[in-house]
Formats: sequence, structure tokens, C-alpha cells
Amino acid sequence: MAKISTSDFRNGLNILMDGEIYTITEFQHVKPGKGPAFVRTKLKGVVNEKNIDKTFRSGENVESIRIETHAYQFLYRDGDMFYFMHQETYEQIPLEAARVEKQDFIFDGLVCSLVIDVENDTILYAEPPDQVEAEIVQTDPGLKGDTAQGGSKPATISGGAVIQVPLFIDQGEKVKVDTRTGDYLERAK
Repeated sequence: MAKISTSDFRNGLNILMDGEIYTITEFQHVKPGKGPAFVRTKLKGVVNEKNIDKTFRSGENVESIRIETHAYQFLYRDGDMFYFMHQETYEQIPLEAARVEKQDFIFDGLVCSLVIDVENDTILYAEPPDQVEAEIVQTDPGLKGDTAQGGSKPATISGGAVIQVPLFIDQGEKVKVDTRTGDYLERAK
């Protein structure tokens, strides 16, 4: 872990503070007319996703952390372990269920992002892409006369998540889903 000064701050930089990893989303050097200069920052937690405001004295040193995101394909789940495979080296990595976000949207063969703390060689968490194409595995059949302006009905996708879909969507169809909100977007082409 490298020590950096507040003069090296930039958006997207990851720092270690109070045992947690934060990303700088916004910063501003302030030189008041009276008193010492300082740096006002907005930070977002990498693991805990907390948004905080923090003020640093100008010239103060903090620890910089190198974080990388890699594409891994989800293979299978065995109890509380999820198994992912690196796309280029074919190395398989087991990951505890507690470190896998949005588990209901992850299904066999899906390429997910694993966020890795490079210096400690630890995986912080895994998450699915923002949009996935999933198959409807269970839903009530559509009725004759259902239109796009009709209502919606619950449907279970291949990962296990239950989403609301239009009445004309049937079991076995592929749909695009936004994993951030759990919303149906459109039929997959």
C-alpha cells in the first residue's frame, strides 16, 4: 500500500480509511483567506457502499489501494459457495455467498465482474452486469387479448429472481432485465 498526499487526489482513486476501502467521487482543494488549506472530498465505500463527506488537511497522507475489476464466468453454486472461472486463464475461483451481490440475477454461464484488492490478492465482491438476458422459468400463462398496455404479472427468471413482466410474456421466453432495479426492460432478440 502506497502512501499518497492529498495533492495526488483524483476522481476514481481508492483509499483505505478506518479499515474500509473508499473511492473518491469528488474532491476540491480549498484555500480559505484565513487558516490552513484543506481538501474537501466525497467518498463512496467500495464494499459497504456508504457515501460520506470527509475533509483532509492539505498535505495529509493516506493509504492508496489498487482495485481491479475482472470478468469471470459463473459456473455453478455448491451450498454457500459460488464458483467462477477466469475468461482467459480458465482458473476457477470459489467465493462465499456473502461476497456475491444480487445472487438471484446470477445464472449458469453469466459473465460477472469480480472486484479484487490487488495488493492483498483478495476478492472483495462479485456482481452481475447491469443488464442480463434471462429466460422466464415460471409465470402464469398469458390470456387472449392481453396487450402491451395491460398490467403486469410476476415471473421467475433463470437465476431465481422474481420480476414483474407484461401479461403477454410467456414461460420459456428470454427477456432483458436491469439488475440494479430488478425491472423488466424488453424481450431479448
